[in-house]
Amino acid sequence: MSKLSPFLRFNDSKCREAMNFYKDAIGGELKFMIFGDTPADTAEEMKKEMKGAPMPSEDAVMHSTLTKGDLLLIGSDMMRDKAKVGDNVTIMMECENQKEVDDVFAKLSKGGEIFMKPEKQFWGGYFGTLTDKYGVEWSLHFQMEPMKM
Repeated sequence: MSKLSPFLRFNDSKCREAMNFYKDAIGGELKFMIFGDTPADTAEEMKKEMKGAPMPSEDAVMHSTLTKGDLLLIGSDMMRDKAKVGDNVTIMMECENQKEVDDVFAKLSKGGEIFMKPEKQFWGGYFGTLTDKYGVEWSLHFQMEPMKM
């Protein structure tokens, strides 16, 4: 079975900070692979592929994963160019209950911008949307009663 997982690119070496923020908000298991752990021959190849872009510091995050249940959130400081923050992608988190929506929403919204506070919706769900302090848009949802369509 195929699975889609959000992959977030961060500017200014913010990956470690952001992924720890998401772990504090969501929970789960967080792992990091840093650039300094890259084998020398692989690091040299990466330098060639960067084509003049500044090389990352030894402690830059090459790859990180936050895993909780079926959620796999991936992040990195490594990129071929500067990431452009936009609103074309939203991370949708299906929560186990209304309390989880409220708890995670409160944590993610610190320093961010609330678009829609969590509340009961016409389709029988409990739903809210925000943009966190890193410019990532989140929608949190719990289906309270059978979907009304």
